[in-house]
Amino acid sequence: MQAITRKRQLRSSDPLWSHTRGIAVPTQRSLPDGDVDVLIVGAGIGGALMATALLDRGLNIVLVDRRKPVHGSSMASTAMIQHEIDVPLHRLAAQRGVAAARRIWQRSARAVESLTTLVGSLGIDCRMQRKKTLYLAGDAYGARALRSEAEARAEAGLTAELKGAAELRQAFGMDRTAAIVSDVSASANPAQLTAGLLRLAGSRGVSIVEGVEITDIRSVGGDNVVATSKGDLVRARHVVFCTGYEFLEAVAHKSHAIVSTWAMATRPHHPRPEWLKDYLVWEGADPYLYFRSTPDGRIVVGGEDEDSADAFRNEAKLAAKSARLRRKLKALIGFDIEEPDYVWAAAFGVTADGLPMIGRVPGFRNVHAAMGYGGNGITFSQIAAEIIAAGILGHDDTDATLFSFR
Repeated sequence: MQAITRKRQLRSSDPLWSHTRGIAVPTQRSLPDGDVDVLIVGAGIGGALMATALLDRGLNIVLVDRRKPVHGSSMASTAMIQHEIDVPLHRLAAQRGVAAARRIWQRSARAVESLTTLVGSLGIDCRMQRKKTLYLAGDAYGARALRSEAEARAEAGLTAELKGAAELRQAFGMDRTAAIVSDVSASANPAQLTAGLLRLAGSRGVSIVEGVEITDIRSVGGDNVVATSKGDLVRARHVVFCTGYEFLEAVAHKSHAIVSTWAMATRPHHPRPEWLKDYLVWEGADPYLYFRSTPDGRIVVGGEDEDSADAFRNEAKLAAKSARLRRKLKALIGFDIEEPDYVWAAAFGVTADGLPMIGRVPGFRNVHAAMGYGGNGITFSQIAAEIIAAGILGHDDTDATLFSFR
């Protein structure tokens, strides 16, 4: 039977996180008997946060994945958890209106704060650290655009400190015409974060099932009957597709696209600027470079995106892109970048306006989905968990329409 999500190989080569401790999750190999209140499809960060948002509500929750938990696109994340989204606020205001754009950016900032607070309160060991962000002028957004952006953020109540070329050079040793410093960001080990949340969910009664693929779904009365690749039928009141970059076929559209990206990680304690331990860095360029430091002193860098759903599979490109990332990073920070310990590539989904699609799936009853995360998978996963959980629990989120299917 054909799957109802677009099945994809989501990454190539081993990311850094696949070799860290604490990413195993106890699972079942078959679905439990009986009806289900909420069936969550996808055991990455999206599914983990969704299950967490619904814990201790008296619901029978089952989470399924065709793969092992954690081993999809979440493993390929560089885990730069930012409130800044791919479309700058002043540009988004022109597309969606000033009021809506401000609410979207404000919600993104709250999501980062909520996630860091959640991880701390639950005691998830994932090297979560609060960070500042340094957004550099580039060939897509220069000094004038960054000035407009800083003003738009300030008017929305978001911290945005504009730095000119001289100040940027003095404080960071980088030669760009301008930059914006903001303070609502974080970083983590994405595999440990996902696994920690899933283990918590499992300990509180969520059934986590691996090796099960959803092949069909039909509305029957007020419920949904879901068919699996193993020939099982499951009756579920709500179904939530947290499949990230594997778009649900029912809503796949020309405004959605899959693109390829590349990343690498240096050895521990690699030479780097002292300030980098406190910052995430990205640039207003196309394609843009982004990088950060880990607690053990690695530099994790990514970028070189291409508008291709398949380019990330190309092994020759993996080597070439890694070399280009090293050259670009050296030119920017002035440090020689050694041969990396890890290089990897991945696919991710984007939408025309840079925003995810979150909410009830058109044409279905009590079927929800979250997809099209762009470069903000973890932040948007938190927003999706909040919005969809509110709908399932019967009190719709006031921001739901901002991210609904378009």
